Amino acid sequence: MMRSRTGHPTPGYLEDDAPPPASVRLQLGALQALCRQTVAVRLAMVVIGTPFALSHTPSGAPRYAVLAAAVLGVMTSYALLRDWDRVGPRLLAHPTLMALDLLFVATLLLTASPASPLAYATVCTPLLSGLLYGWRGAGVLTGLQLAVVLAVFRAWEHRPGAGVSTLLIAGFCAAAGVIGVTLRNLMFRFGAASEALSEANARLAATEAVESERARLAREMHDSVTKTLHGLALAAEALAASAENHDPATLKRQARLVADAARRAATESRDLLSDLRHRTHFTTGRLDLAAELTVRARQFSARDGAETDLRLPDTPLMLPYATAHDVLSIVSEALENTHRHARATRVRIELEASGVAAFDLRIGDNGVGLPPTAVPENLAKTGHFGLLGMAERAASLRGRLRLGRSPLGGAEIHLHIPVPAPAPHRPQEEAAHA
Repeated sequence: MMRSRTGHPTPGYLEDDAPPPASVRLQLGALQALCRQTVAVRLAMVVIGTPFALSHTPSGAPRYAVLAAAVLGVMTSYALLRDWDRVGPRLLAHPTLMALDLLFVATLLLTASPASPLAYATVCTPLLSGLLYGWRGAGVLTGLQLAVVLAVFRAWEHRPGAGVSTLLIAGFCAAAGVIGVTLRNLMFRFGAASEALSEANARLAATEAVESERARLAREMHDSVTKTLHGLALAAEALAASAENHDPATLKRQARLVADAARRAATESRDLLSDLRHRTHFTTGRLDLAAELTVRARQFSARDGAETDLRLPDTPLMLPYATAHDVLSIVSEALENTHRHARATRVRIELEASGVAAFDLRIGDNGVGLPPTAVPENLAKTGHFGLLGMAERAASLRGRLRLGRSPLGGAEIHLHIPVPAPAPHRPQEEAAHA
């Protein structure tokens, strides 16, 4: 078996000018369907044309010959149609087997004559060869069939109308071969174009996935390791300042803070690396956002000393773990900005979930407010990566984040997030985990 320029096997010694694409399962399936339809058309033409052929054939031996050829055509076509899944691949691999079809064509034309309605059933042979073998195979087999038609014409040239009928049959055969090759090439070229489009979409999806992962990694690093390293730097500066006073107790306390911050940075880095290797995000279960906000507010008030006003709905707001993780990360970043930059004495966290479709979360303070450069469109350019990460997390949840002025006089972060629909109840999964 020879191979084409692209490395794909070609059927026997006949090469096609449009080689199949790398992934040809769909194209070959469609090609097989067209070949089966061609055989079905020939079966129908033989069945329909037999009564007309018998009515124009003299009684006796000629009529029996036409009937025998018609029965042979019906049986052969039905066998091909029924067992095409086995016969088709063999015809594709061994084009010389089509000589049997040419033998049937010659028998049909000799017994029924080119002027008989049965003669038009022979048009399916070049159509089938064009579908199976392409230009070269169709050219060889169509040429052989035209030679058969010419030879039969010489045997029937005495019959009136034989010349015109032979010319029509020859023209239909040539046209059928061209149509078969055209359909084959269009099918394979469409398959190649579809494959190229699929590869481009796959590359684009991979690029988007890489960019999304890089953005997620940047957010996680900013929300964990970067903050801890910043605290470590502040503790180290305080330790250096305390060294000038030679106060052992102060030095010991500052050194302990530096050690704790370093250990925390190492733990966060290890967790981040573990997440990169395993991506152990929660995918099942739900979390009460209101209860978690209560914990965050209590921790912030104990650390910062600011008065925290927490306003929550009366009923719990249950969210998937992944959604709650991103929302709480936004809250933690907003509170960290308040702690580090706002110089606020009062913080308000307000959660509104009046409906079941979405909820609104506002974090405001009475601090100095947002800097003029904190514009949503220029967060990356102006170095506000914390705000940028908050906006990206909100976008990943199909929500939106707005920066504005708080009623307390400082900055306010307004988060609007749609509530994900709960997963469908599956008793079999509960039984599996039981």
